[in-house]
Amino acid sequence: MQFGMTEEQAMIVETTRAFVENELYPHEAEIERTGHLDMDVIRDVQKKAMEAGLYAANMPEEVGGAGLDTLTWLMYEKELGRANYALHWTGVARPSNILMAGTAEQREKYLVPCMKGEKWDCLAMTEPDAGSDLRGMKATAKRDGGDWVLNGTKHFISHADIADFAICFMATGVEDTPRGPKKKITAFFVDKGTPGFEVREGYGNVSHRGYTNAVLEFDDCRLPDEAVLGEVDKGFQVANEWLGATRLQVAATCLGRAERALEHSISYAAERKQFGQQIGKFQGVSFKLADMALELKAANLLTWEAGWKFDQGTVTESDMSMAKLKATEMLAFVADEAIQIHGGMGLMNELPLERIWRDARVERIWEGTSEIQRHIISREMLRALGA
Repeated sequence: MQFGMTEEQAMIVETTRAFVENELYPHEAEIERTGHLDMDVIRDVQKKAMEAGLYAANMPEEVGGAGLDTLTWLMYEKELGRANYALHWTGVARPSNILMAGTAEQREKYLVPCMKGEKWDCLAMTEPDAGSDLRGMKATAKRDGGDWVLNGTKHFISHADIADFAICFMATGVEDTPRGPKKKITAFFVDKGTPGFEVREGYGNVSHRGYTNAVLEFDDCRLPDEAVLGEVDKGFQVANEWLGATRLQVAATCLGRAERALEHSISYAAERKQFGQQIGKFQGVSFKLADMALELKAANLLTWEAGWKFDQGTVTESDMSMAKLKATEMLAFVADEAIQIHGGMGLMNELPLERIWRDARVERIWEGTSEIQRHIISREMLRALGA
């Protein structure tokens, strides 16, 4: 593994950083003030992202994406992560890789418009009674003649309000396993406007203002066989194959925000004077800076290693869980220490620190809680000994 960036990686990082600072930062204050991301802003950012070659950069070249390897993609995600989440996720969209699992007809209908910025997708897995335990989902899809009939509820579904379609994971049966009966899962494309499919406003939350969530209701929603993504009863296999790196994406965006918070803290510690000297000369502050830098570097290395191993085909679930766990917990630590260094100013909305602090909280929950990541890591160690 090489620790230096290639010329191409350096160019991508530089281009993305400049785009974030010039095109995204100016919109942050308004979104934080209103909690709303205006569609005119989305379209403006979207157009500029396409012109800069940054739109849908996570996708393969064969479908019009940048074709970045995983490590380079994570470097790109880190730079985008410095900005308000709603801005970079919606305006610089990265369509879900799971769209690659579709048939030629499904790709033409769903993937191509997403690549062109004409449509947005959303993933629907989580339910009120099924978060980390997806096998416990209650929403079902049952055969009825030649169709499927969907019933149930999904919630916490990100940006479903603007999505043109949802990729929904539904229980389609039960299978016996060594640990007892488990639900079989199938993935479906569900277009907005389909009878029996309703998108309701979700919950207000403390993190990522402007980045919405919704509740999806299915009431005898009828779909044809053509709506199945992948194979029937193989929804988990589809998700595992195409969504494997999402934990690393979360880790990478956390790195960007933590780096921004640390940069503000270093500048403030060098400029702010108390008792006749810069506060950075006091051990109580300088040690904070050292610890913040240490934790950020450790999270960087774990994330880059996992990304590199993903490209080599040697990454493990534990590798990705370690990166996600470390980066999300590191961000919480760095954001809190940054505010402590700034004192009262750290909590004022003139600086991005209070936003970074608020936004950090959700990272230890979505894409698998910290407890789930620790479970995955320990399980992998114990399985090697047959436990």
